[in-house]
Amino acid sequence: MKRFLLLFCLVLLLPVAVVSQEQTGEAPKTYIDVAMIYEGDTVAIFALRPVHIFAPRKFRNNKERQAYSRLVRDVKKTYPYARFIAESIIETYEYMETLSTEKEKQKYLEDVQKFMMDEYKPKMKKMTKNQGKILVKLVDRECNTVSYNIVKALVGSFKATLYNAFAGLFGNSLKTRYEPDGKDADIEAIVLQIEQGTVDYYYSVNYHSFKQ
Repeated sequence: MKRFLLLFCLVLLLPVAVVSQEQTGEAPKTYIDVAMIYEGDTVAIFALRPVHIFAPRKFRNNKERQAYSRLVRDVKKTYPYARFIAESIIETYEYMETLSTEKEKQKYLEDVQKFMMDEYKPKMKKMTKNQGKILVKLVDRECNTVSYNIVKALVGSFKATLYNAFAGLFGNSLKTRYEPDGKDADIEAIVLQIEQGTVDYYYSVNYHSFKQ
């Protein structure tokens, strides 16, 4: 155990850049990797993605099982849209930084708004009420800001307020915050499973799990 702790501390404190060269008939090729020196040996360091393991859920009845099944379906449908929105915002912001005048920025913003509406409005209209609520939460997760602020940046505060009021008629709010450690813990667990490609496995395990 002490040997492991020592190695772990060295990994954190003593990383070095290792440069290796591949000799060919042409100019040498250089590869840069992260490694450390441990007891005279060079040890490569790899950054591994975290793996999340969840225990099977226990359902008290068939109603709870069906509700979970719908939640998995709705998160799988809405999560790609939330990711796309986040990526589009970053790309839009970065491109607008290259424009020199406010007129050019406004014109580009209007073009982006038109594209988003033409491309995704028909698809969004097919979402259920619950899927709309989940999408608003996942947008907050991916963008670290509520949907209201994004809409406000695109169309102005007046229209954003109208859109939020319209969403309220259907029990939704563009100002809803995402609570991964609270009431949205189930959604967060499903998203993590989607990201690591295990959602179908956990879904199949959970679908057949009942509390005895």
